[in-house]
Amino acid sequence: MNVIIVEDDPMVAQLNEQYLSQVDGVRVAARFANGRDALEYLKASPVELAVMDVYMPMMNGLELLRAIRGAGIQTAVIMITAATEMPVVEDALRLGIEDYIIKPFPMKRLQEAVRKYMSKAQLAKSRDTADQAVVDQLLHSSFSADSATHELRKGLNAKTLGAIEALIRENPDGPHTCESISAESGLSKVTVRHYLNYLIETGTLRSSIDYETGGRPRVLYRLK
Repeated sequence: MNVIIVEDDPMVAQLNEQYLSQVDGVRVAARFANGRDALEYLKASPVELAVMDVYMPMMNGLELLRAIRGAGIQTAVIMITAATEMPVVEDALRLGIEDYIIKPFPMKRLQEAVRKYMSKAQLAKSRDTADQAVVDQLLHSSFSADSATHELRKGLNAKTLGAIEALIRENPDGPHTCESISAESGLSKVTVRHYLNYLIETGTLRSSIDYETGGRPRVLYRLK
């Protein structure tokens, strides 16, 4: 995931880059000291996430955020700022930021915010449609980088769930078996079975038993 940093304090910008570089799957694509330069970059090279301050020269963070939304740029935003005025916080929230982090902050706080966004983005990409549980996870502020794992029970995660769902949706009429999905995904049958059981519980799949195998019956899985 490509990220840009928009921060006029070079020491803070460097620190943020160090924090972000320690998150697996994150690449800092560029750094900017003001919102105007960041906006020009995003118009030409939109990225998944922008980590930005509020107080900046030329174009402050709220002005940049409004410009991003007005231009239809689909870049998510995490605010990192010393701005504690409630109208500023409310404006940022209304403009759809992913998180609002008040300086000074611990490294873990930023990293958790980024992982939370990555988990939400992965969940959204893994679904063609949404049920209420998925919408709740995407909307609720309690969604964390590990919330999908908690929902899926210990040992399961949203990324693997998305991969299994994608395999199933490539052939929606199925039927699929634990063995066939295991072979296609490279995951163990035990692991696949956990996810299939979860997809049944959440109403994504239905199962039936095939007794016409000439041997041991097998469980078949189809999309609902």
